[in-house]
Amino acid sequence: MSFDDSVANQPAVMPLLFAAELQDHLMVASTDLERLQRLLDDACLALIDGFHSSAGQLAEVIDQGHEITPELQEVRHKLFKAVTALQFQDMATQLIAHTNQRLRSCADQIARDALGSDDPDGAAVVEDIPLKPNPVTQDEMDAGSVELF
Repeated sequence: MSFDDSVANQPAVMPLLFAAELQDHLMVASTDLERLQRLLDDACLALIDGFHSSAGQLAEVIDQGHEITPELQEVRHKLFKAVTALQFQDMATQLIAHTNQRLRSCADQIARDALGSDDPDGAAVVEDIPLKPNPVTQDEMDAGSVELF
């Protein structure tokens, strides 16, 4: 057996420093996704509050017996479209959670495989990578067009 054959049969070993740095980058990306999720949640809550207020005012105008003018119909239509667009938040939340889970699983695998299992607390637990490559398959923003997993 030649040197090349023995090297080819050996598992690839990731240098410890490189593995630690890669794991750190994955964890930073995961933390950034969590922060993005909080920002998205806050923005969508503000939007929802605004839409509920506008919808309430529109309902009051209609309940008071005012004529529903073409302009008022247009406002009503735009309000419904804006609420439908908030489906974006649900899709984004699913994608962020899915990507975050994949990043953390990769980081845990790197830690376990490259850094070894010399942990006094026991073997490292690695969460499985999600089976579905993409949890959200819809690609437009029409009412009812979101496919949830």
